[in-house]
Amino acid sequence: MARKPQAQIAPNSYAFETRPLVKPTGFREYDARWWFGIPGHEKDPELNLYGVRALGEGLGTLMYERGVDPVIAVGHDFRHYSLAIKMALVNGLMSAGVKVMDIGLALSPMAYFAQFHLNAAGVAMVTASHNSNGWTGVKMGIEPPLTFGPDEMARLKSIVLNAESQARPGGSYGYVDGVRDAYLDDVVNGVSLSRPIKVVAACGNGTAGAFAPEALRRIGAEVIAVDCDLDHTFPNYNPNPESMKMLHAMRDAVLEHGADVALGFDGDGDRCGVVDDEGEEIFADKVGVMLARDLSALHPNAQFVADVKSTGLFNTDPVLKANGAKTDYYKTGHSYIKRRSKELNALVGFEKSGHYFFNAPIGRGYDCGLVSAVAILQMLDRSPGKTMGDLRRDLPMTYGSPTMSPACADEEKYGVVERIVAEIQAAKEEGETVVGQRIVDVNTVNGVRYTLQDGSWGLIRASSNTPNLVVVVESPTARENAVGIFRDIERRLAAHDEVGEFDQKI
Repeated sequence: MARKPQAQIAPNSYAFETRPLVKPTGFREYDARWWFGIPGHEKDPELNLYGVRALGEGLGTLMYERGVDPVIAVGHDFRHYSLAIKMALVNGLMSAGVKVMDIGLALSPMAYFAQFHLNAAGVAMVTASHNSNGWTGVKMGIEPPLTFGPDEMARLKSIVLNAESQARPGGSYGYVDGVRDAYLDDVVNGVSLSRPIKVVAACGNGTAGAFAPEALRRIGAEVIAVDCDLDHTFPNYNPNPESMKMLHAMRDAVLEHGADVALGFDGDGDRCGVVDDEGEEIFADKVGVMLARDLSALHPNAQFVADVKSTGLFNTDPVLKANGAKTDYYKTGHSYIKRRSKELNALVGFEKSGHYFFNAPIGRGYDCGLVSAVAILQMLDRSPGKTMGDLRRDLPMTYGSPTMSPACADEEKYGVVERIVAEIQAAKEEGETVVGQRIVDVNTVNGVRYTLQDGSWGLIRASSNTPNLVVVVESPTARENAVGIFRDIERRLAAHDEVGEFDQKI
């Protein structure tokens, strides 16, 4: 009989070592993420190993409930506790009657690839992605190439927290060799650069260091490996290509080595960030527009998907218009964009965070930082006489921000966003102005994205993975307007006591 997890257990206690701990807020919109804890940290754990076992039991029960073949590929990222967490998850899956195929140390896209390669219905990747040490999580799916969305996560949460898991016979475990090599073969298949492009590969000492340099060398790139030695303490910076600290390290390396481009990979290798040959970081949505230009020339009338944090250029760029490209703006989140891209048979789905979803004939539909990196280098290879900086300058000018994240507790963030949405809708109705302009459009598909008369816009939404909000602004006309919109958002958020400090500002 399944044991009902508790939402809170004091660490260093008999109960912590004998009862499952699973904080409910760890079940997020499209994956699971908990603070597992590190010695000496003041924050109490939200999950223990018995709780991870309960999660595995719940996932296995859900597979049977949904009628899928109970076979699952599992992998883990490079953190000192991830292997232990994976084995606790495996224990729960086997108890629920699932055949487990362990692929070892992996990138998330390698785990997704394993579903195809091993003919496994399910995938469970133990990773906290770019989160700081102490965090853990699981990315899950039972319908390749899709990962769980809100419906599956809600049902899994109910099964686990209400102890609805069922023990079944037939569970088994096996370690599968060779998946890493097969995955890399798949990434580089048929790709060969016509010239030796010099690339900085920055991995922040995360898992991608065991994969990215080799993949890029195999397509003919000259690779300068930066912070690619595996070190789970992340001694230089968190492997997060949205972090200005990582981007600055990439800038310094590209200028020092005279490289053509720097490519940075996050902790589980499903995202890729870009710094050009001049040391300028290019936000992932702008890189997406560059790729859309390149690919829509090869595939006329291509359909793309972009998340609501992304630049407005996907709809206004004259080159994309001339190529007949169409873009659908949809909810932020790798599961949402992946599903939307499949629904619309889009060539690529783009997220501002750097998740890109390449469908056939380029990819298999899941987000893979290495496939993204290869596509970026192919784009550069197909642009003779142009540098990455030239391709950046070819885009119409806009003034945008990085993703900014003010703190807000998981229990509070959705309520805050709901009130902000109502505020901005009222501001539009009342003719309120921001930087001297009226609000002409309010998009509420994911939080609120409000647009002014000149096309400038601001976004406020709740993060799906961490206890914070997400803020992005952009203006096609003036940096002052982008800053002005941010000040307007800052003012609105300051009126809500639940909102804390920003991680970064413009």
